[in-house]
Amino acid sequence: MIYRAIGLMSGSSLDGLDLAFAEFTEQGGQWSYELKETACYEYAAEWTEKLRLATTLSALDYQLLHTDYGHYLGEQVNRFIEEKHLHFQAALVASHGHTSFHLPARKMTAQLGDGAAIAAATGLPVVSDLRAMDIALGGQGAPIVPIGEKLLFPGYDFFLNIGGIANISINADQYLAFDICPANRVLNLLANQAGQSFDRDGALAAAGKINTGLLETLNALPYYQQAAPKSLANDFGTDTIYPIIQQSGCDTNDALSTFTEHIATQVANAILPMHREQPQRLLVTGGGALNHFLVGLLRTKLESAGIEVMIPDEKLVNYKEALVMAFIGVLRWRQENNVLASVTGASRNSIGGALWIGQDA
Repeated sequence: MIYRAIGLMSGSSLDGLDLAFAEFTEQGGQWSYELKETACYEYAAEWTEKLRLATTLSALDYQLLHTDYGHYLGEQVNRFIEEKHLHFQAALVASHGHTSFHLPARKMTAQLGDGAAIAAATGLPVVSDLRAMDIALGGQGAPIVPIGEKLLFPGYDFFLNIGGIANISINADQYLAFDICPANRVLNLLANQAGQSFDRDGALAAAGKINTGLLETLNALPYYQQAAPKSLANDFGTDTIYPIIQQSGCDTNDALSTFTEHIATQVANAILPMHREQPQRLLVTGGGALNHFLVGLLRTKLESAGIEVMIPDEKLVNYKEALVMAFIGVLRWRQENNVLASVTGASRNSIGGALWIGQDA
C-alpha cells in the first residue's frame, strides 16, 4: 500500500512552521518512505508573539486563537500545495499543532491549531490532537516521534532530536524515549541578546568560556535526576533555566558556551548508561544538528565510548519531525497504534489523533 501525506510541525523554538510531503509504502509489514517536498514558513512577528503569549490568555481568547491558528495552518497547507504543485497528490494532512499547555501529571496537554479549521480550509482529511489519547491513558504524551523512528529508520541504536527541547529515543530491548533538556529555545533567547535570531554554527558559543558554577547549577536541577518516562513543557527552558542563566551575570558568549556544554552533558548522561560493548550509531536531527560547536562536543563525549554520531542530509535534519507527523497520521488512518506506551508510560499503546473529514461525502 502507498500513502501520500503532508505533516505539519511547529516546534517550541518558534522559528516557523515545518511542512513535509512524503510517500509511505507498506509491504509485508515493512515500511519505507520518500521525502518528496519540504518547506519552512517563518512566522510573522505577530504570530510569534501570539503563540508565545498563548498561555496568558483568557479561556475565550485562547479558544479564539486555537481556531484562528487552525485556519492559518490550513492556509499554509494550501500555500505549500500551490508552491510545490501537489494538487490531487496529498490524501491526508497530519498536524502536530503548537504546544501551549503540557501537564501530563493532570492528564492534560493542549496543542493550538483546530483540526476542523484545517480540514475546512484545505478540503482534506486531517489528523490532529496527536498526544491526547496517550495523556488520557496516563502517559506523558511525549515523545511521539519514536514510532516513526522505529518503523522508518532501521540500523540506528539512538535517535537524538535537538529542537526547542532535546529528546532521545533508544532502540533497546524495550523501546525507550524521553525529553532530555531544553535546547534551541534557550540558545535562541541567548543569541537574541547579541542581536541574532540564533547562534549560527555555534560560533558565539565557541568564542565563549564555560562558567563552572553556572554549569553545576544547571546540571543539578531536579528534572535530570528523574527516571524516564518523563517530558518537559516549554516553560522549563524559558521560566526556569533562562532566568538562572541571566542571574549568573555571564556575558552572552559565555552563557551560550556554558549552556551548550550543559546540553551535551545531559545528552551524554542520557545515552552512556544505555551503551553496549559493540559499536553503536546515533542519528542526530533537528536544528541543533547544524550547530557545529554542539555536535563537536557530542562527538567528544560519545565517540570515545564507541557511539558514532551521524548527521544525515540537511533535508532530513530539518524535516524529520514533520515527516514523522505525516507517518503518524497515516497510521491513524489505518487505525494502527501510533504511540508507544514503553516510551510514554501510558497503560497501553494507543491509536492517537482526532480525524476530521474535510470534504462532503
